[in-house]
Amino acid sequence: MRIALFTETFLPKVDGIVTRLSHTVDHLHRLGHQVLVFSPEGGLKEYKGAKINGIPGFPLPLYPELKLALPRPSIRQELELFQPDLIHIVNPAVLGVGGLYYAKSLGIPLVASYHTHLPKYLEHYGLGMLEGLLWELLKAMHNQAVVNLVTSTAMQEALTEHGVERVKVWQKGVDTESFDPSLASAEMRSHLTQGHPESPLLLYVGRLSAEKEIDRIKPVLEAIPGARLALVGDGPYRADLERIFADTPTLFAGYMTGKTLGAAFASADAFVFPSRTETLGLVLLEAMAAGCPVIAANAGGIPDIVTDGVNGYLFDPFEENGAIAATQRLLANASECATLRHNARAEAERWGWAAATQQLQGFYQAVLSQQSLVSAA
Repeated sequence: MRIALFTETFLPKVDGIVTRLSHTVDHLHRLGHQVLVFSPEGGLKEYKGAKINGIPGFPLPLYPELKLALPRPSIRQELELFQPDLIHIVNPAVLGVGGLYYAKSLGIPLVASYHTHLPKYLEHYGLGMLEGLLWELLKAMHNQAVVNLVTSTAMQEALTEHGVERVKVWQKGVDTESFDPSLASAEMRSHLTQGHPESPLLLYVGRLSAEKEIDRIKPVLEAIPGARLALVGDGPYRADLERIFADTPTLFAGYMTGKTLGAAFASADAFVFPSRTETLGLVLLEAMAAGCPVIAANAGGIPDIVTDGVNGYLFDPFEENGAIAATQRLLANASECATLRHNARAEAERWGWAAATQQLQGFYQAVLSQQSLVSAA
């Protein structure tokens, strides 16, 4: 197959969407498929056998880490040269709309996938009144696709309830080599605790942005005597968080990747994840693969990953002390914590990227078979 992939974000940016896409591109190449990526310009021209067509863009005003890349006529020329069997648009916003347009105008089957729960993000940026309008726009775009892929059953239900059709779940995946309990490191723990490795270590990994609700970790940190917090990642909300956590033993560790990030997960006592807007929460699966006990909000796609009391703890995000109680329970019982670590790793081992990409290949083949039947009719 020849697949043209349109995405609003790609390498060298680091986030859950890019993690999924980079592994997907790699495994599609291993399966013998050819991939052409259209993304905001980031300096890369090729990745794992796929040509990257970088489109110049400009920073999103409320979220400067993201670039808006406007479609341009050269995209049509590249598509005509590449002759894709299908077009896959990821989180269509601006560049993805171009992918939708070219799919329709060139008669190429269209697949769409939904990875960021944008309607729920709006309230964190003072734009909650636009949620209904955004759902209408999303419905109009996604219903042009032959199939719409989501990363959890919760998102399948949400999109279906808002009128999006033909929604299927694209299973989760995780790199179980880069994230492994054996990567636990005294040196990493000392770094993350700022020289206090004996202290309870809470960890957050991900974008430092308002919708992640990272400020809600502060009461948890303050409720655990001697606890320390490490925030791994960066983003537009960092300066605000530095003010919020200024009077606490919190390390802003910046970005980490690969086995360095795996060591951070494996060296922590608990991974605390308060976000209520996750379509899946891929970072949770990475924490679990590293054997780090997870404490997460019972919301969005998170319950698809975390089974409360089995491989982590879920808390009611609307209960004021829910995260505090769950963290205290975890840290107070060493044997239960060890069981959670074991079960978390076992759960992660079920979900490799190869299997997730083979499932995606199946979706693609079904779309092409459907197109063949329509053409023959």
